Amino acid sequence: MSVLALDAGTTGVTALAVEQDGQVSARGYCEFPQHYPRPGWVEHDPDEIWQAMLAATSGALSGARTPPVALGIANQRETAVLWRREDLTAPRRAVVWQDRRSTALCESLRLAGHEPAVTARTGLRLDPYFTGTTLRWLAENDPAIWDGVRSGETAIGTVDAYLIARLTGGARHVTDPSNASRTLLYDIHHDSWNDSLCDLFGTPRAALPEVVDSSGVCGYTAPEAFGGLSLPIAGIAGDQQAALFGQACFDAGQSKCTYGTGSFLLVNTGRTAQTSGRGLLTTIAWRCGGVTTYAMEGSVFVTGAAVQWLRDGLGVIPTADAVEALATSVPDSGGVVFVPALTGLGAPEWDPDARGAVFGLTRGSTAAHLARATLEAIAYEVRDVVDVLPVPVHELTVDGAAAANDLLCALQADQLAVPVRRPRILDTTALGAAFLAGLAVGVWADLDSLRATWLLDREFIPAPGRRDDGGHARWRDAVRRSRGWATPDRPGLPGA
Repeated sequence: MSVLALDAGTTGVTALAVEQDGQVSARGYCEFPQHYPRPGWVEHDPDEIWQAMLAATSGALSGARTPPVALGIANQRETAVLWRREDLTAPRRAVVWQDRRSTALCESLRLAGHEPAVTARTGLRLDPYFTGTTLRWLAENDPAIWDGVRSGETAIGTVDAYLIARLTGGARHVTDPSNASRTLLYDIHHDSWNDSLCDLFGTPRAALPEVVDSSGVCGYTAPEAFGGLSLPIAGIAGDQQAALFGQACFDAGQSKCTYGTGSFLLVNTGRTAQTSGRGLLTTIAWRCGGVTTYAMEGSVFVTGAAVQWLRDGLGVIPTADAVEALATSVPDSGGVVFVPALTGLGAPEWDPDARGAVFGLTRGSTAAHLARATLEAIAYEVRDVVDVLPVPVHELTVDGAAAANDLLCALQADQLAVPVRRPRILDTTALGAAFLAGLAVGVWADLDSLRATWLLDREFIPAPGRRDDGGHARWRDAVRRSRGWATPDRPGLPGA
């Protein structure tokens, strides 16, 4: 028997058929369009996510070794989705976690003194990254649609809640604590929606989903909606928490870094909601059997997306995979430093007004130098997060599509001065969703049986002296120069 796992990411949907031995017997993938209606705005069409999910699922099911007995879902977090309860259609495009439109609103709330209370309850910051700020922006700027939310005709949720509504034919409106804890509306200490936070962000509590355990049957797929299948939906988690689970980081102190659209480093802190005060977030990792596990997180907004920009925006590489060969063709970046703040900066700076910048260009600079500077930037961004962690990192397990890049992993090991360990299965986000679902229905008996499935692909050992070769100092100077670039007092720029 197998578990069907869906990872509804920011740029596409991955579907895996995960067998009882923890191996992937089949995989499907389908990208969906990104919409940029204005500078700094990022949107997704919910139906395009749904269609991509169906296409990816078809690919995985067609090659699965055994029939699935359960479904697990991981998803891009913080993205705000609205849909009509009656027919499950979306009245507007979803606002993606990368979107910056609520920057001014966040600053207003911060100046009004709300941030300390918000952080105390949620473990988060006032930033456009999180769902609550988007929802208040919609309430203030899209009143016709918000009338449907107030009347109860329109439901609100993150991508997981939307997909489950579609999968169940509208029978279930649910999410899990790992997703709810990213909305600014959820008290992570009491594990429940908070009325004061809902009032602050103008969101009717009745429009929000029911919060269920991350591992446990919460509904069944409707055959007419899901290719004739009636499967228990038994695992739900935000993508980064799912990857932590998929990396078998079940114990306090264990950590992982996922290199996807962005990079996200999470440390399991057990049953303690530990805070740092240095730009890191406190979040719920998962809730299983009514027991909540917490994590500390460093969120980097643009890493893999920077490689996509090289491919789609500049056309310097034909495919994302080609960046390694191009970057390896030169011994270093030739003095080029790239700050990929294409949607602002996350941890540890948290500057939504930062913008991407390239420094150090000369007549001798080439596309290869920019490609290498891009991979170096990813390694520097993750180092910046590790440097502010209150706990030491003795080794780093990595996953995500970009972790297949040997040069990136080597650069990361050099910058952290610790070994970087890459598992054989890099789709650990979807794998974590499968593990959560499989535990709920008995495919795996316990956490020890899941630990036994983790297999090492390669370990990258840091080269002596590389950490302090001056590259990181140049990077920090470049980050400083990129900050505040989109502020309204800069004439000719968005928002001016």
